[in-house]
Amino acid sequence: MSASVAVYRSIYTEDRFKQAYGSDDNASGSLRLREKLAGRCRCSKRACLHLLRERVPIFSWLPRYKLKKWILGDTIAGLTVGILHIPQGMAFALLTSVAPIFGLYTSFFPVVLYMFFGTGRHVSTGTFAVVSLMTGSVVEQLVPSPLEINSSSSEASDFEAQRIGVASAIALLSGIIMLCMFALQLGFLSTYLSEPIVKAFTSAAAFHVTISQLQSMLGLRLPRHTGAFSLFKTLASVMENLPHTNMAELLISLVCLAILVPVKELNMRFRKRLRTPIPVEILTVIIATGVAYACSLDSTYNIEIVGHIPAGFPRPQLPAFHMFPAIAGDTIAITFVGYAVSVSLAMIYADKHGYSIHPNQELLAHGISNTVSSFFTCFPSSATLATTNILESAGGYTQLSGLFTSLVVLIVLLLIGPLFYFLPKAVLACINVTSLRQMFLQFQDLPDLWRISKIDFMVWLVTWLSVVILNVDLGLAIGVVFSMMTVICRTQRAGCSVLGRASNTEIYRPLENHNKCYEVPGVKILTYNGPIYYGNRSFFREEMIRLLGLTPEKIRRREKAIKALEKRERETTVSTVERGIANTSFSSENEFFKSETSESYDQAVLIDCSSVIFVDVAGARLLTQMCTECQKVGVHVYLANCNESVLKILTSSGLMKYMNPQHIFVTVHDAVVYIQQQKEKPSANTTTVWV
Repeated sequence: MSASVAVYRSIYTEDRFKQAYGSDDNASGSLRLREKLAGRCRCSKRACLHLLRERVPIFSWLPRYKLKKWILGDTIAGLTVGILHIPQGMAFALLTSVAPIFGLYTSFFPVVLYMFFGTGRHVSTGTFAVVSLMTGSVVEQLVPSPLEINSSSSEASDFEAQRIGVASAIALLSGIIMLCMFALQLGFLSTYLSEPIVKAFTSAAAFHVTISQLQSMLGLRLPRHTGAFSLFKTLASVMENLPHTNMAELLISLVCLAILVPVKELNMRFRKRLRTPIPVEILTVIIATGVAYACSLDSTYNIEIVGHIPAGFPRPQLPAFHMFPAIAGDTIAITFVGYAVSVSLAMIYADKHGYSIHPNQELLAHGISNTVSSFFTCFPSSATLATTNILESAGGYTQLSGLFTSLVVLIVLLLIGPLFYFLPKAVLACINVTSLRQMFLQFQDLPDLWRISKIDFMVWLVTWLSVVILNVDLGLAIGVVFSMMTVICRTQRAGCSVLGRASNTEIYRPLENHNKCYEVPGVKILTYNGPIYYGNRSFFREEMIRLLGLTPEKIRRREKAIKALEKRERETTVSTVERGIANTSFSSENEFFKSETSESYDQAVLIDCSSVIFVDVAGARLLTQMCTECQKVGVHVYLANCNESVLKILTSSGLMKYMNPQHIFVTVHDAVVYIQQQKEKPSANTTTVWV
């Protein structure tokens, strides 16, 4: 079924349209400002309750909790994630270069706090491999491992205290940064870590995690390398010391991998059929601990075990405040990575289940979690990929699942923790490596990314190579800078096209892609698909000169020809009036000057500003300069589809001194019809648009 559209109306310039349909900006703006300020400053019981529900979301969703419908799913999902938190927390503590008990603390306190302040219903917080790796690099730099130390001596206790002091200081500073960002409403900054950057970064960081765990899996006692090229330094050190491999720990690692990898694969393949995934990690930990204890593997084969895990709650203690200057730069990177991953995960599951999250509130939630937890010897936490996926697939509905997760960890902290004394560290290293499955699988996105956007593919590739070759922090910085450079380059080299009209319509499209459209006679319609600012003003000018053919040389030549023609006409008129005799030679000379002034130029240039999202001072001055240059050669400039901000800047910059305000139109078609009617009826006052 075909349909047609017919429109008959007056031509609208911006001024006429604003007079007919606009509003008083100053009055409405000041009114809105007064209403906003009054609303902010109003203090009432209702406003206080609204603020409380907004800043502590548990008071919003808990009264509406559907007990019969949701409690079973939250209980099962929370207990499942809690069981996974135990081995994962201890394993990621090794990545952070601190004792395993601190991983359990970090799996408890942030979970409880996020339940009160977080907006992600399916987000599981705690230890995260990438954040732990970045934190561990800082800890190793500031408190390097001594070659020989007695694990039972007071030196070892002081050494562990120094390390967790640094890790807690990073958590505290990270929390303070997030709280400051929340106060300034800077939740949008996470958008600078685009999806290709986050995926490439986490995938490359997974290689760092895997290589760093090789020495524990092989039973090698090697110093941890940090800084640029750390991955290759660690790999070279492991290869060099392969002859010193502890065969018992290698065997333990192979057995654990042979169990963990297939079972985790089964969990992924049959996750829709399984009510809860098989808790293979905790089962592996329990069995390995029992075997190590029964066979005295630590004394017989000299394998490295977890050692003493104190029972009970940690005593509150101050982090190492004096380390703030040394850790500030690295903490900023850790903060952005943790927050970006957390918000990305929260948004993914919020979109999937049809609710919304608030990025600024997430800043507050993670800021409070890290700040408070740091006083209980916790290292930085964030949302985690594996446990969040399990929480959602196990049937979790709300943040209440975090209560059951924390109860499982609490039981371990109070009662069961000391029983893991004989747990081999090689088992934790295997758990670390196998938990990275999702990060390695992100390579599968590359073919689709290449097909959709070559530029995003390059961002992914540059970020991945930078993180792998250089280091986690430096690689992330390079990825962000490269991504921003691609955006800048795209705005600098935005396309400029000539528009043509589709027959008997008001539709205008680029001629290069629509060969059946025709160019309106006497009017050059141009469109620029980007902002006009100091960074691309030269390119914009070059494109306009190329499309209009108005080079500076031609402008000067034509300007001289016009002046000469005007002068010749004045002289001839005076001579004719005084003598009463016509100059017979003037006709041929006049034709010569007219040929100079009418080479192949259009009488009007119309710029479609619909894709110009903003203009700065440099861009406005350039448009003013182009307008004066066109007027010198008798070409009128018109604008169409300007948004309010662009129009305001152009007006404030003084463009209207060189351009008729009635030459700015609401649409391209309004401008074209006006120009055509001006040619036919120069004195017409009322015009209409008919399509």
